[in-house]
Amino acid sequence: MEESLQPLSRGELPRGEVMQTPDEVAAMLRLKGLGWGIKRIARELGCSHMTVRHYVAQDGWLPYRGGGRRRVLAGLEDWVAERFRRHAGNADVVRQELLAEKGLKLSLRTVERAVAALRRELEAEARARFALRRRQASSCRSILVNAGC
Repeated sequence: MEESLQPLSRGELPRGEVMQTPDEVAAMLRLKGLGWGIKRIARELGCSHMTVRHYVAQDGWLPYRGGGRRRVLAGLEDWVAERFRRHAGNADVVRQELLAEKGLKLSLRTVERAVAALRRELEAEARARFALRRRQASSCRSILVNAGC
């Protein structure tokens, strides 16, 4: 049985999940040109008055810019990972080395965000090592008990 996937209507989507189409923005601008108010246009088109105000202010529809700013540590991921592991998960030492070797003055929080996934990996490895040592100690104890020591 084939189901056709239909896009959700605007009423079924959560607030803020829908970007206006160029045609809708053109309609906003036409109505504004006819002297309609921002709130009246918003009610007519079923969107927020702030959305109408935004598109009217920028005088039309513009595609999403995306991305935003460049990451400070872009291209240094491998270097940061190597140093983070070398210093056993100490992000502050990595921050100090970034300043000394790369000339990057960053906050500790910035470095902590950059190494968050690495920290989780180190913690998982530590838990695995602990569990292994525990199993080994348990098996040694059982050998000693069985041997009558």
